[in-house]
Amino acid sequence: MTQQILVAGVGMVPFMKPGASGSYIDMGAQAIRLALADAGIPYEKVQQAYAGYVYGDSTCGQRVLYEVGMTGIPVINVNNNCSTGSTALFLARQAIASGVADCVLAVGFEQMQPGALVAHWTDRPNTFASFDAMTDELSPESKDLPLALRYFGGAGHEHMKKYGTRLETFAKIRAKASRHAANNPLALLRKILTEDDVMQAPALWPGVLTRLMACPPTCGGAAALLVSKSFADKHGLSPKVQILAQAMTTDYASTFESKSMIDLVGFQMTAAAVKKVYEDAGVGPDEVDVCELHDCFAQNELLTYEGLGFCAVGEAERFVENGDNTYGGKVVTNPSGGLLSKGHPLGATGLAQCYELTRQLRGTAEATQVQGAKIALQHNLGLGGAAVVTMYGQV
Repeated sequence: MTQQILVAGVGMVPFMKPGASGSYIDMGAQAIRLALADAGIPYEKVQQAYAGYVYGDSTCGQRVLYEVGMTGIPVINVNNNCSTGSTALFLARQAIASGVADCVLAVGFEQMQPGALVAHWTDRPNTFASFDAMTDELSPESKDLPLALRYFGGAGHEHMKKYGTRLETFAKIRAKASRHAANNPLALLRKILTEDDVMQAPALWPGVLTRLMACPPTCGGAAALLVSKSFADKHGLSPKVQILAQAMTTDYASTFESKSMIDLVGFQMTAAAVKKVYEDAGVGPDEVDVCELHDCFAQNELLTYEGLGFCAVGEAERFVENGDNTYGGKVVTNPSGGLLSKGHPLGATGLAQCYELTRQLRGTAEATQVQGAKIALQHNLGLGGAAVVTMYGQV
């Protein structure tokens, strides 16, 4: 990147259960207003906007943004499955890095329905047909389960069989998420769970996954305002956080050719994206203080420790057992509570991660604060697929 790109403002509304939140319009607009107020910038200064959501009609982005202002700026609607929010962030950063804009807004929102994710367009080819066919081949015993549970449960099951990982380790990850979320007033689920609570929850896949190891459907909104260094100087702004590096990857042929459920759920996308980020930033995994990663299932959090290089492949269970994923360990992962406890409103998730990490590097995260945090890493994953990894540093 030739331009220094700064995070001028962030905003997020409390995440809620479907039916308990306001509309996507209310959530998205409020998140934008909070980000603008945080930055101290009026909406009229925004030159472009990227609006992320998965479940909604065309131009929902305009519908949300028009609640805040109608200034004629380009509004680009973004849908990249569960990595939608960070894809909007990626495009906003890219607009500034290319020099076509100096002040760009990224917003994500989702008004979700209860229950497991399902296809809404049943009169045309399913985008997950290839994933389903491979899962049928590699994990036929899961054929009657919901699609996301099949994918990530199957990947966790493969790790268990390959490396001897125990179900209790996934339960420890979920219990850790609950302890972190208890300190986050914006999280959906704030009750502290024990490992036994997670193990005793109803089994969605006996011996592989319990209900508490899966993230809940959630409604929410979050936003971030990015500016160039020249814009900040011109307007007397002093943002404390910058984007050091960012990368997006999509699937490789090996996603299917390797015949691995772990690869099918994006391990190689994650590893390739973070490799580029580490190289571009000149920062290695041992220097990361805090990370918000895509824990849609406890199983994926464990896989992602290895994908991001926090530990060697096959060593994630030891990483958990040593407490290296929480306060006092090597990398504090998901201090917000993550998707497992904070909730996962698909379009908002990536920008909610940005919100948490920006506050961490500012030193204003209050009860979730990681003391001395200077380098933060964000990982957001969408099957189908796309992985976005972003590294932040202090200015």
